[in-house]
Amino acid sequence: MNANTDLSRRRLLGFLGASPMLPLSAGGMGALLAACGGSDHDAGTGPVATTPATPAVTLASVSFGAMTAPTMANAAAMATTSVASTMTATFSDSSKLDFKLSYQPFFITGDQVPNGSGGTILAGGYYDINNKPIVDTSVAGKERQFFSDSPDGTSLLTVPNASVAGVKGNTVFAVVQFEYTTWAQDGKTDMYGKLPAPIAVLTLDQDKTTGKLSLVKYHNVDTSSVNGLWITCGASLSPWGTHLSSEEYEPNAFTAATDAQFRAYSKNLYGDETKANPYNYGHLPEITVNTDGTASIKKHYCMGRISHELVQVLGDNRTVLMGDDATNSGYFVFVADKEKDLSAGTLYVARVGSGFSLDPAAASAPLTWIKLGAASSAEIRALAASVKPADIMDVRTADPQDASYTKVAANGRIEWLKLMPGMEKAAAFLETHRYAALVGASMGFTKMEGTTVNLKDKIAYSALQNCQSSMVAGNALNVAGNGISIPKALNAGAVMMLNLKGGQKDTAGNAIDSDWMPADTKALLTGEDIAADALGNTGNPDRVANPDNLKFSEKMRTLFIGEDSSQHVNNFLWAYNVDSKQLSRILSVPAGGESTGLHAVDDINGWTYIMSNFQHAGDWGGIHAGVKTTLDPLIRANYKDKFGAAVGYLTGELAQFKLAKA
Repeated sequence: MNANTDLSRRRLLGFLGASPMLPLSAGGMGALLAACGGSDHDAGTGPVATTPATPAVTLASVSFGAMTAPTMANAAAMATTSVASTMTATFSDSSKLDFKLSYQPFFITGDQVPNGSGGTILAGGYYDINNKPIVDTSVAGKERQFFSDSPDGTSLLTVPNASVAGVKGNTVFAVVQFEYTTWAQDGKTDMYGKLPAPIAVLTLDQDKTTGKLSLVKYHNVDTSSVNGLWITCGASLSPWGTHLSSEEYEPNAFTAATDAQFRAYSKNLYGDETKANPYNYGHLPEITVNTDGTASIKKHYCMGRISHELVQVLGDNRTVLMGDDATNSGYFVFVADKEKDLSAGTLYVARVGSGFSLDPAAASAPLTWIKLGAASSAEIRALAASVKPADIMDVRTADPQDASYTKVAANGRIEWLKLMPGMEKAAAFLETHRYAALVGASMGFTKMEGTTVNLKDKIAYSALQNCQSSMVAGNALNVAGNGISIPKALNAGAVMMLNLKGGQKDTAGNAIDSDWMPADTKALLTGEDIAADALGNTGNPDRVANPDNLKFSEKMRTLFIGEDSSQHVNNFLWAYNVDSKQLSRILSVPAGGESTGLHAVDDINGWTYIMSNFQHAGDWGGIHAGVKTTLDPLIRANYKDKFGAAVGYLTGELAQFKLAKA
């Protein structure tokens, strides 16, 4: 086709729907990339409708036009979610459509939102084990229910035969979890990890013409059956349509009885500082949404008790690569016994071979796999209720001068461990970090965050928020032989890629029953540490710094990367096309905040969505010294005196119409 071909605007827009799972919808990065519904009128916000049309012309590629980082010349943009990027769809005939992106929140935490029964409920609100509101009494006379300023993992999904009152179009659900809240009302009482993490199901009304999503009902999930949730961070959508949550920074069972944070958590959850069992936390929760917008929940105790961040189910519906957001973290993989069922299986941890490097030009370092054990969730949950830490192993923080103890680096410190007789299974699944170090795994990574998968190329991606301390040669936490050793720290972190293969054996010589095991690892993208620039950035603002959330879109061939950076004055959301190698900044969150809740969905009733939240806006660090005075009052005005944060998605509108050859 060329510019002389008789092709109406209506017809060209129809080509957007010629391909199912089209990544061009108006919601946006958390929603659809918006356009119009295949009509001749001007495009509005919302996704591009997928109206069947001439199949001869198909979507060829998607690219993103980068936005510049906001500066103090536009302080208002630094104090809010700012989007000044574009998306271009290129078709098989070289014609193009451009979309201007923007951000649409469903709510700001602390808002009163519809509960589906004619009343309202507090968005991001906290509840105890009896589903009673937990009240912040830190300011006399201003008592109020606690609500989170840190929404995180989000999944967008549909359920067959869903029916919720108030929905006029298609019924769509979003599951949203809230990692923590930063401060009590008084601004002095640190609340991190002291409240049981809430999780909610949003019922969304999807407009059939525009793809726009509107909140109809907010349902707080009852987590009492799984003893509440602990610091829920990143999340993913399973291939079978459930929300795979997380519980990171598993509480130290050996010190929990005297740990102020864990005792406060227990008090807020149970009304008793001593009732919570640390072995009930650090697992993988799974949420199943019901047709009425409610949900059920379970925890998979058999997937290892680690700092679960963001897991990814791979192409066989059985193999799960898990983020492990800790100092002295490792690559962990779970292989389920059955497809689409994580209730039983085998847990593995990697040993990194020679040649590990953060140089993207370097060769990959091989991975071999140590089998930690096989178990069911029910079996390990029963162990969690019956064993005490000292039953499993003896842990010393000073050298006992006894050869029966093994020196390891675990949980960010040096320890000496001795396994109790017959406690291998309990250790593997309840003291996973320590046991992995004890059996010789490579436990030297720092802050291994999000994971995602490129199914077509059989490549997984894993984020290292920082590459420091235990990864650096000569550091006390970098124990000999762990295979992870870089000459100097790279604080700005890296995104790693892992080739996935079958036919592998574990270190004992036994076949691993998976065709999706990571075989090697190498750097894909790295940040760059710099001397502070004029704005205060200590990571190059034109490169990713401190990557956290990762999601891959098969249709767009794009890896989306959200930052949790103390090196960028504003954290960013990036799009990296794995074919063109183009990296584009597409969104900036409020200064002092973190980009969270990333979820790219290629097809929801013919629309594509990318979800995006942020956390703790105005959480100032040293790099903000030059901007804090100006931005703090703006952020306070935008986000409930810094107690609120947004849950939402990217939207778009048709910006240009091109028929010319590329």
